[in-house]
Amino acid sequence: MLKNLHRNINIIYALAFFQSFMVIVPVIVPFFMSKGLSLAEIFYLQAVFATSIVLLEAPSGYFADVFGRRNALIIGSVAHGLAYLCLNFTDDLAGLIVFEIIAGIGASLLSGADLALLYDTQKALEDDLNNEPGNGIAHLGFVKSSAEALGALLGGGLALWSFDLMVAVQSVAAWMCLILAVLIIEPPYKKEKQNENRVQLVAILRHLFNSDPVLRNVVIAIPLYSLATFHVAWLMQPYWESHGISLAMFGVLWCSQSLVVALANKLGFAIERKHGAVFALLLMGALPVLGHFGMAWLQGWPGILAGLLLFLCRGMNQVILVNALNRRVPSEFRATANSFTSFLFRLSFITTGPLLGYVAEVRGLETALNLLGLASVALFFLVMLPLIQSVKTIQPPLAA
Repeated sequence: MLKNLHRNINIIYALAFFQSFMVIVPVIVPFFMSKGLSLAEIFYLQAVFATSIVLLEAPSGYFADVFGRRNALIIGSVAHGLAYLCLNFTDDLAGLIVFEIIAGIGASLLSGADLALLYDTQKALEDDLNNEPGNGIAHLGFVKSSAEALGALLGGGLALWSFDLMVAVQSVAAWMCLILAVLIIEPPYKKEKQNENRVQLVAILRHLFNSDPVLRNVVIAIPLYSLATFHVAWLMQPYWESHGISLAMFGVLWCSQSLVVALANKLGFAIERKHGAVFALLLMGALPVLGHFGMAWLQGWPGILAGLLLFLCRGMNQVILVNALNRRVPSEFRATANSFTSFLFRLSFITTGPLLGYVAEVRGLETALNLLGLASVALFFLVMLPLIQSVKTIQPPLAA
């Protein structure tokens, strides 16, 4: 059993790699524009994707907890593969909407289940590995970010050759997820009484919001700080284009962003342990403010480099806050808790993404970035400071 669980870890990392190996992402905006979409329509299209996830995110996490994370990964991988298969034959807005819906189904099932599987596998092996499960979260984030970086380099080159070839390669990578999902072994995580009393959603929400002030603030901070670095991802490519960057450089620039996330995944815990949780959270809260205003106010390469601060924040969020969440929830509903934060993130994007796309289309990128900067300032005072205050109350001081 231990041998199979050891193998499980590498399979989960490999699945995460191919799920994140997105050759299409570094040129996704030019790709959609080649289909005749405006920037505002691209944001609307992403709102469709987010809506399909919102409808399924929490139920999919509940499905994973009750019926097995492996089953959720298998079904999600099938949908993930079908989405990119459909994209090979899509040339209009209606077809792209179908693609986004199927991709949303796949993403909702894959989201949270891989993280829960990894965390519970490492907990089962904790005595054997003598390793903190949180380190697995950091490495998982590193693997995903490295896959994004490699995919960006390949995607940038393929886009110069042919968008059709790029989508075909993406389809192959997507179907690799299914092969790996089938090989995963379900680790032991269910309590003995779970068959008699299945996971109750009301009890889960009560635990997330009432049991621990730190946990409550973390649940609020994860989706909102994910959103703070996600909006700009859809503005980044038009931003590069407005500064005269050629399509040939898009893959290299996107790769550099992914490498910054990977670096932050690796260094996030080190920063927290060396300087303390409060310092790490203050840094995480300041980075979006500096990144958004830096992009809005600086021109050329200084503005592009300022944008990297947002991806540094994303990497820290993925390890420090996500580990804080997973340390504070029981194994039997860990997938539900992770999916719930993703649900809140997508719901927030639905309400803000199309509006931001309209502002960028009508008022320009500088206005949109300044708005994001102001939102990041509000986020720091309304979300990050309460989280810091709750962390300060922990005695003796603990990591976030």
